[in-house]
Amino acid sequence: MKYVYILQSLTDEDRFYVGQTDDLNERLGRHNAGSVTHTSKFGPWRIKTFVAFSDQAQALAFERYLKTASGRAFAKKRL
Repeated sequence: MKYVYILQSLTDEDRFYVGQTDDLNERLGRHNAGSVTHTSKFGPWRIKTFVAFSDQAQALAFERYLKTASGRAFAKKRL
């Protein structure tokens, strides 16, 4: 199972991060421990939402979409 997730910073609630993983709890722990370069400055983080995919290609496509301007607008309005 692949998870595409959106994290929200607890210190700057306007800051979000989109990623994908096989193990959601382990990945969140790495983000909060400061082990991920892109998120280390704005932690701690909470999971805002996640979507599970059985197909890796679909998960990758959805993650890429969420990182576009229209994907960010979609996530802000719907997720």
